[in-house]
Amino acid sequence: VQLVESGGGLVQAGASLRLSCTASGTIFSDNTMGWYRQAPGKQRDMVATIANDGSPNYADSVKGRFTISRDNAKNTVAQQMNILKAEDKAVYYCALVEWYGGDYWGQGTQVTVSS
Repeated sequence: VQLVESGGGLVQAGASLRLSCTASGTIFSDNTMGWYRQAPGKQRDMVATIANDGSPNYADSVKGRFTISRDNAKNTVAQQMNILKAEDKAVYYCALVEWYGGDYWGQGTQVTVSS
Protein backbone atom coordinates (compact mmCIF):
# COMPACT_ATOMS: atom_id res chain seq x y z
CA VAL A 1 0.00 0.00 0.00
CA GLN A 2 1.31 3.45 -0.92
CA LEU A 3 0.04 6.76 0.36
CA VAL A 4 0.77 10.01 -1.44
CA GLU A 5 0.00 13.35 0.19
CA SER A 6 -0.38 16.79 -1.28
CA GLY A 7 -1.48 20.24 -0.24
CA GLY A 8 1.01 21.45 2.32
CA GLY A 9 2.59 24.88 2.16
CA LEU A 10 3.29 28.18 3.84
CA VAL A 11 0.38 30.33 4.96
CA GLN A 12 -0.28 33.14 7.39
CA ALA A 13 -2.07 32.61 10.66
CA GLY A 14 -5.82 32.57 10.14
CA ALA A 15 -5.60 31.17 6.64
CA SER A 16 -6.75 27.79 5.34
CA LEU A 17 -5.12 24.80 3.69
CA ARG A 18 -6.45 21.52 2.37
CA LEU A 19 -4.44 18.33 2.54
CA SER A 20 -5.21 15.36 0.33
CA CYS A 21 -3.99 11.78 0.34
CA THR A 22 -4.51 8.94 -2.10
CA ALA A 23 -3.93 5.33 -1.21
CA SER A 24 -3.08 2.68 -3.79
CA GLY A 25 -2.40 -1.03 -3.70
CA THR A 26 -4.29 -3.87 -2.05
CA ILE A 27 -6.55 -2.17 0.47
CA PHE A 28 -9.21 -3.82 2.59
CA SER A 29 -12.51 -1.97 2.83
CA ASP A 30 -12.52 -2.04 6.63
CA ASN A 31 -9.88 0.51 7.53
CA THR A 32 -9.33 3.82 9.22
CA MET A 33 -7.58 6.69 7.47
CA GLY A 34 -6.28 9.80 9.07
CA TRP A 35 -3.75 12.52 9.58
CA TYR A 36 -0.96 12.79 12.11
CA ARG A 37 1.56 15.53 12.60
CA GLN A 38 5.01 15.92 14.01
CA ALA A 39 6.60 19.19 15.00
CA PRO A 40 10.39 19.49 15.42
CA GLY A 41 11.55 17.81 18.61
CA LYS A 42 8.10 16.44 19.40
CA GLN A 43 6.37 13.11 19.01
CA ARG A 44 3.99 12.32 16.21
CA ASP A 45 0.42 13.01 17.32
CA MET A 46 -2.98 12.16 15.93
CA VAL A 47 -4.79 15.09 14.34
CA ALA A 48 -7.89 13.45 12.90
CA THR A 49 -9.02 10.01 11.82
CA ILE A 50 -12.04 8.74 9.96
CA ALA A 51 -13.41 5.23 9.84
CA ASN A 52 -14.71 3.66 6.65
CA ASP A 53 -18.26 4.40 7.82
CA GLY A 54 -17.37 8.12 7.85
CA SER A 55 -17.26 8.61 11.61
CA PRO A 56 -14.53 11.14 12.48
CA ASN A 57 -12.32 11.60 15.50
CA TYR A 58 -10.41 14.81 16.21
CA ALA A 59 -7.70 15.95 18.55
CA ASP A 60 -9.03 18.57 20.95
CA SER A 61 -6.61 21.14 19.57
CA VAL A 62 -8.20 21.10 16.10
CA LYS A 63 -11.88 20.57 16.87
CA GLY A 64 -13.99 23.19 15.16
CA ARG A 65 -11.15 24.19 12.82
CA PHE A 66 -10.26 21.02 10.91
CA THR A 67 -12.59 18.74 8.99
CA ILE A 68 -11.63 15.28 7.76
CA SER A 69 -13.41 13.50 4.93
CA ARG A 70 -12.89 10.44 2.78
CA ASP A 71 -13.99 8.91 -0.49
CA ASN A 72 -14.03 5.14 -0.16
CA ALA A 73 -14.45 4.58 -3.88
CA LYS A 74 -11.28 6.54 -4.61
CA ASN A 75 -9.32 5.55 -1.49
CA THR A 76 -8.72 9.16 -0.65
CA VAL A 77 -8.78 11.16 2.55
CA ALA A 78 -8.71 14.91 2.85
CA GLN A 79 -8.35 17.39 5.67
CA GLN A 80 -9.62 20.93 5.46
CA MET A 81 -7.69 23.10 7.88
CA ASN A 82 -9.17 26.49 8.74
CA ILE A 83 -8.07 29.26 11.08
CA LEU A 84 -4.53 27.92 11.08
CA LYS A 85 -2.35 28.83 14.03
CA ALA A 86 1.39 28.98 14.50
CA GLU A 87 1.18 25.86 16.65
CA ASP A 88 -0.25 23.91 13.69
CA LYS A 89 3.14 24.07 12.02
CA ALA A 90 4.39 20.53 11.52
CA VAL A 91 4.97 17.78 9.03
CA TYR A 92 1.61 16.15 8.37
CA TYR A 93 1.45 12.45 7.61
CA CYS A 94 -1.37 10.51 6.04
CA ALA A 95 -2.02 7.10 7.57
CA LEU A 96 -4.10 4.06 6.81
CA VAL A 97 -4.74 1.35 9.39
CA GLU A 98 -6.27 -1.91 8.25
CA TRP A 99 -8.74 -3.89 10.36
CA TYR A 100 -6.04 -6.40 11.29
CA GLY A 101 -3.70 -3.68 12.54
CA GLY A 102 -1.39 -3.23 9.59
CA ASP A 103 -0.51 0.44 9.17
CA TYR A 104 0.84 2.44 6.27
CA TRP A 105 2.19 5.97 6.13
CA GLY A 106 2.78 8.65 3.57
CA GLN A 107 6.02 10.53 3.17
CA GLY A 108 4.71 13.64 4.91
CA THR A 109 3.92 17.16 3.79
CA GLN A 110 5.13 20.33 5.47
CA VAL A 111 2.66 22.87 6.81
CA THR A 112 4.14 26.16 7.94
CA VAL A 113 2.08 28.91 9.54
CA SER A 114 3.60 32.34 9.95
CA SER A 115 2.31 34.59 12.70
